[in-house]
Amino acid sequence: MSSALKEIGIKKAFKFFYTTLLMILYEFMIFPQMRTVFLRLCGAKIGKHTIISRGVKFINLYRTGFKGLTIGNYCFISDEVMFDLADKITIGDHVSLGQRSMIITHLNIGYSSHPLQKYFPPEQKEVTIKNGTFIGPYVVILYGVTIGENSLIMVHSLVTQDVQPNTLFGGVPGRVIRKLESEKQN
Repeated sequence: MSSALKEIGIKKAFKFFYTTLLMILYEFMIFPQMRTVFLRLCGAKIGKHTIISRGVKFINLYRTGFKGLTIGNYCFISDEVMFDLADKITIGDHVSLGQRSMIITHLNIGYSSHPLQKYFPPEQKEVTIKNGTFIGPYVVILYGVTIGENSLIMVHSLVTQDVQPNTLFGGVPGRVIRKLESEKQN
C-alpha cells in the first residue's frame, strides 16, 4: 500500500477519485449558468445572479465536498480563482473575487513523518467573506480569516488576519491601509 493511501485512508481515496471525476465534468461547463447549476447539484449553496467564470478551481474536495461552499447573491467569481475546500468557505452577497485569488482553508506540510510537522502540525479553519466585499486579483486569504462587510482587499495582498468591516486592506503581509467612512444619512 502506498504511503499516500496509508495517510489518507481508503474512504478518502475513493472520495478523492469521485471528486476528481466531478471536476473533469465541471471543466466542460462552458457557460456560467451551467457551472452554477452543476455546483448546486453537487451540494454547493449558490445565490441568485452569481457568476462563476471559467477556470475556477476547487482543491481538497474529498474533505468537505461542494457542501462546504456557500456563495451569496450577486457575486462575481473571476477567472482562475482557487477554492480550498478542506474546510468551509462562506461568501456573502455582492462579493467580487478578482482573477487568480486564492482562499486557503488548511495547512499541511506533508506526510506525518515530515520533520517540520512538529513545528507546523496540520490545521484547518473556515474562511468567511462578508457582504459587499471586493477581493482584488492575486489575493491570498489564509485559513481562519473573516473579512468584514464592505471591505476592499488590494491586489496581490496576503490576508493572514481578520479584516474589520469598512476597511481598505493590502500588502504582504496585509495590513489596514485606512478605514472606509460610512455614508451618513441626513
